[in-house]
Amino acid sequence: MAIKAPRIHVAAELSPGGDIVLPEGQARHLSRVLRLGVGASVVLFDGRGHEAEAVLTEADRKRVVARIEHVGAGRGESPLAVHLGQAISKGDRMDYAIQKAVELGVTAITPLYTERGDVRLKGEREAKKLAHWQAVAASACEQCGRATLPAVHPPRSLAEWLAERDEPLRLALHPGTPGVLERRDTPDRAAMLIGPEGGLSDNEMASASQVGFEALTLGPRILRTETAPVVALTLLQDRFGDL
Repeated sequence: MAIKAPRIHVAAELSPGGDIVLPEGQARHLSRVLRLGVGASVVLFDGRGHEAEAVLTEADRKRVVARIEHVGAGRGESPLAVHLGQAISKGDRMDYAIQKAVELGVTAITPLYTERGDVRLKGEREAKKLAHWQAVAASACEQCGRATLPAVHPPRSLAEWLAERDEPLRLALHPGTPGVLERRDTPDRAAMLIGPEGGLSDNEMASASQVGFEALTLGPRILRTETAPVVALTLLQDRFGDL
């Protein structure tokens, strides 16, 4: 069985015949972990929907260069554009939520500060976390075959995020009336709100309801904040997307 070519995200224009010096982290992985040499095939994508077949022309410990042979449109984008508002959680739980949301076709992610959330980021710490989450999203695209990189926006308050929502379908994970997804025509855009471990407060849910959010119930068991987006997005993609 043929080995699948590694996929690498590069923030560069992809042009046939052009050479791309691969980013340090990806270059190290190709040369030291996968032990790929000159002539090995790789797939590059620019995060804006373009994908390229390329061949390594240099491959040593300090520098890896790929020459582009063919550029085409990427695949893997859902017909349903979902903006996920995810309450910030500690440690690798937030990484997991972002990774799986990208795999499930989310279009944009905004980390949210909520009343019951126990994470508060400021200044340089917030900037570093944002860069880390964006790298998690890029890595998830490399793994799952997407060529368009979902936007991971800077963290903001729930109130700010709610004020900007205009999606035809707006859902918040919260106890409510079952079957809310069954009553819908097929939308092209949706917003999904996931609260922290302690859930959304009554005031937060009331604010969400005032701007058109409906409660989405996922059954009798309480899911962790990093598990909830996986289940909720799976339901959305199954009902309105491409699962």
